[in-house]
This record gives sequence, C-alpha cells and structure tokens, in this order.
Amino acid sequence: MNRSRGELAARMGITVVEAGPDRVVATMPVEGNRQPYGLLHGGASVVLAETVGSFAAAISPAAAGRAAVGIEINAAHHRAARSGTVTATATAIQVGATLATYDIRIVDESGRPVCTSRLTCLLRDAPPGAGN
Repeated sequence: MNRSRGELAARMGITVVEAGPDRVVATMPVEGNRQPYGLLHGGASVVLAETVGSFAAAISPAAAGRAAVGIEINAAHHRAARSGTVTATATAIQVGATLATYDIRIVDESGRPVCTSRLTCLLRDAPPGAGN
C-alpha cells in the first residue's frame, strides 16, 4: 500500500495507516515539513490532503482499472503544529462514474483540527505507461 504512494509522499514521510472503502487515514511527521517559522508548512498539509484523498479515490470501486487524478483542492488552515505527527482522514462526499470528491480532516496528536480540505478527483482511463 505505501509502495504506491508516490515520490513526494515518500519524501515527506506520509504513511497510509488505514485504507478501506469508507475512509483512508495517513500520517505525516511535522519535522522536516516546516516553514521558516518552525510551523507545519500549509503546503505540506495540502500535499497530505491530496495524497490521502487521491489514494481513497484510486481504491474506490468506481476507479477499478482507471486512474484517479486530482483536479481541484482547497484547504483551510485552523491551527499551527510545531512537532509530532499529523493525521489525515479522507471520507467520500460523492463518488460517481467520472468524479470523486472527498472531505479531508487533518488533526494534531491531541485530535485538534489543523486543516480541513476538499479534493475532487477525475476518474479517467489510465494514461499510457501509468504505474511504470
């Protein structure tokens, strides 16, 4: 499961810890993903959100034999994280024949909200060479 997470997710230390039809959960260390002020970089939260949401779309039954590619993401940053690990949970809002939209909640180790995101993925035929 974590072998197919992609180069960026691996570099950022993102680990999928749960993957099922209803939700996908992943963690990411704050250390190594901070901006110059010592806080979790907002862009790192967005990478985590897109990773967990895209993974959820890719394993959905609607995506069987197809590729899930993000086409829209938004994020609201609620509080800073300075250390430890953050956890993202993606749950489906709507999964159709061509689009899948997910709600992603990122929390700190105390369960406090760090970021809320929404991701929409296009479910399309896999491009040539996908997975190589």
